[in-house]
Amino acid sequence: MNINSKDHLKWMRRVIDLALLGKGRTSPNPLVGAVILDKNGELIAEGFHLKAGLPHAEAMAFDNLKQNPKGGSLYVNLEPCCHKGRTPPCVKRIISSGLKKVFVSIKDPDVRVSGQGIDQLKKAGLEVNLGLCEKEAISINRSFIHRNLTGQSYGVLKWAMSMDGRIGLKNGKSQWITNDYSRSVVHSLRADFDAVIIGGNTLRKDNPLLTSRSKKSPEPLRVVFTKTLNLPRERNLWNCNSAKTLVVYDSSSANEKYLDRIPRCVEVAKIPSDNPKLLSKLLAERGLNKILWECGPNLATSAIKNGCIQETIAFIAPKILGGVSSMTPLADFNFEDMNEVKVLSKGIIKIFNDDICIQNHL
Repeated sequence: MNINSKDHLKWMRRVIDLALLGKGRTSPNPLVGAVILDKNGELIAEGFHLKAGLPHAEAMAFDNLKQNPKGGSLYVNLEPCCHKGRTPPCVKRIISSGLKKVFVSIKDPDVRVSGQGIDQLKKAGLEVNLGLCEKEAISINRSFIHRNLTGQSYGVLKWAMSMDGRIGLKNGKSQWITNDYSRSVVHSLRADFDAVIIGGNTLRKDNPLLTSRSKKSPEPLRVVFTKTLNLPRERNLWNCNSAKTLVVYDSSSANEKYLDRIPRCVEVAKIPSDNPKLLSKLLAERGLNKILWECGPNLATSAIKNGCIQETIAFIAPKILGGVSSMTPLADFNFEDMNEVKVLSKGIIKIFNDDICIQNHL
């Protein structure tokens, strides 16, 4: 059977589109869509995973069936689960349904599945075809795959700067470098993330809100990573009505007497050093797949050095700020040769009025 035929590709691409309907809402779970055809190749049901705790894509498709699927086919972009979590395993329902064929894009990297779902389907006599639209399936679940394979959240570093590479004036003022449209794009961008991270300096200087402006509900978790705990008593992030806030501090350097400045609605956690990898692991353990780093140059550089950043997004405004070199998006990597520098992948370039946005993979 040619699994790359036009019809098979059509249905799996439909599955990918369905999966994306859950974008930004499924963590710690992946984005998954499902399509069921009858034995004549006609569409009889489809579904997608909307949110953790709600039915998986396959289960929703079965619930939406228009007729008996016996002898038909299932298309799904990720290997069906074979373990009981907050919802029942999908493999058992697929086997009992009478379906004849299952098309799967990629195996599930979760060790509780990782090929076992496919094995169970094959042992039950179903024909399983693996690899259809593999590239697209990996792309939409890049963060889920990364967290399962590395134990760290997938990190995206975002900054805004002038044409001469400055993030602020000599006196520290930086609002606003980019235009209104670019800033609205950032609000929408946050809706695709499970958390947004800043450092203590950003909290003190900028007093950000760090929300999607109601484009996502609930809002992403707002995370402040601090070495000192010397944080102001009044800040936008201390208002937990609009979004939850987590303060994570370095227990080796922070003065815990400052904990009384933080409101009770704000969650507090500590890690043994200022290594951002420990923060990334902590957030991954909480089931957060994808994290947006909106921090200053020192934390951003440390995050890159420690492998916490997998993508960068830079907004560049047609302005010249001048000033001192310290007002740049990244600190010194101490490179001494051009062979040492970070080389990014071919970027995606977008124009937002007169601002330029460049997105790259590390």
